[in-house]
Amino acid sequence: MAAAPKEQQHPQESGDRQIVNTLKTGEPSDYNLAELARLRVRYRGFPGAKSIQADLDQVLQRWQLTEAELFEQTRQIHGNTPIYKGRSNKRFDDDWV
Repeated sequence: MAAAPKEQQHPQESGDRQIVNTLKTGEPSDYNLAELARLRVRYRGFPGAKSIQADLDQVLQRWQLTEAELFEQTRQIHGNTPIYKGRSNKRFDDDWV
């Protein structure tokens, strides 16, 4: 019998956990939508961080969005608004390159 693959810890998981906790209690502002989309991209297919992935799913449900709707909205947001302008932290660019 093959062993189940070991769950990995994402190197940015602890900082992302704080963002996810904020999203869980927050409202779908432009910034929060962008953060949710960014984290969905970061954790898509990642073999670990299951609690973060589950919480991101819960936020989508709470905000009554599908992932396709989220990405459509955030494409519009990024097209119209420099949502991360003035934020010089590299982590904001990692998922979009």
